[in-house]
Amino acid sequence: MPETARTPLYDEHVRLGARMVPFAGWEMPLLYRGIIPEHVHTRTKVSVFDICHMGEFDLSGPDAEADLERLLTQSVRAIAPGACAYGYLLDDSGGVLDDLICYRFSSDKFWLVVNASTAPGDAAWIRSHLSPGTVFKDISAGTAKLDIQGPQARAAVEEALGLRLPDLAYFHFQPLAISGVECILSRTGYTGEFGYELYLPSAKVQEYWRKLLAPGKILPAGLGARDTLRVEMGFSLYGHELSRAMTPAGAARGKKFIDLEKSFIGKEAVLKVLGDENAMELAGFRLEGRMAARPEDAIYEGPGSARKVGAVTSGLFAPSLNVAVALGYVGRPFAAPGRKLCVKSRGKDLALEVVKLPFYKDGTARGKNSG
Repeated sequence: MPETARTPLYDEHVRLGARMVPFAGWEMPLLYRGIIPEHVHTRTKVSVFDICHMGEFDLSGPDAEADLERLLTQSVRAIAPGACAYGYLLDDSGGVLDDLICYRFSSDKFWLVVNASTAPGDAAWIRSHLSPGTVFKDISAGTAKLDIQGPQARAAVEEALGLRLPDLAYFHFQPLAISGVECILSRTGYTGEFGYELYLPSAKVQEYWRKLLAPGKILPAGLGARDTLRVEMGFSLYGHELSRAMTPAGAARGKKFIDLEKSFIGKEAVLKVLGDENAMELAGFRLEGRMAARPEDAIYEGPGSARKVGAVTSGLFAPSLNVAVALGYVGRPFAAPGRKLCVKSRGKDLALEVVKLPFYKDGTARGKNSG
């Protein structure tokens, strides 16, 4: 891979006037019209995001399920064909190598969708822990991914592509042919809104990107809006809320994605953190104004206090709420909703209140397929 890689849609982004920035080793669009307009369009209408930098692995064979059960924290056996589940890939000490989604096609065929920055390391780790009969294929280079997100996604996609989409439940997927091109359509989402992920051959993605944009209802959105949307939902981003330096036990709602009834790599470390009353826990914070805290800003017990209790991992102005919010780790006793704390940012003390996640509670992601 070159020092900075480009997705197959790079020229499309430049043509549309996107501001390009480095991200996870790739040159990606930060924004086109502005972060707030793109955020609002996604929440109220529908946007498309270039996610072609993500990695996709294909695993198959009679032992694939057992191998993945040992490698991942979520229950792989519980995933039905046509469904998918979010979870974590851990190292021996319980550190998070990646957070990912496991797709089940059949009894012996799976996909893993992984983060761009961790994909090479993920591939090496997974390969080293597979049974001889499990076949691993890194299909990232030939696979493109578009995220079409927003409450009007279904109607807009059907109009743009001239087809009737299948009814999909949340965290389910279905292979389908679009104008003779074999694709995978799923409903997982990273914005909190109704929408789809469209996997298709990299050689075809420019054509379908243009088809989606042609009617003018689906507008492109960049990494800036993707970040504000995911923070409003309290979703973790690898390298911010998750890393190899921590287990997933303290991540907000993390236990939901960990099956403690089975054995998996790193389980002992996870159990240790879960049993520690003073362990660090990811919490959501609402600030009093529009000024945002920054990642790594120290969190203190209160204004003027010298007792540091944690640090911010993500902080920004939330367009849907018209106030600044943050995610960060604090000691478990300080993570209860309603707790008042303080963050020191750019020489100022900013008041924080711990709030229950998600910050934004009106997302349409789990809604029906009326889209």
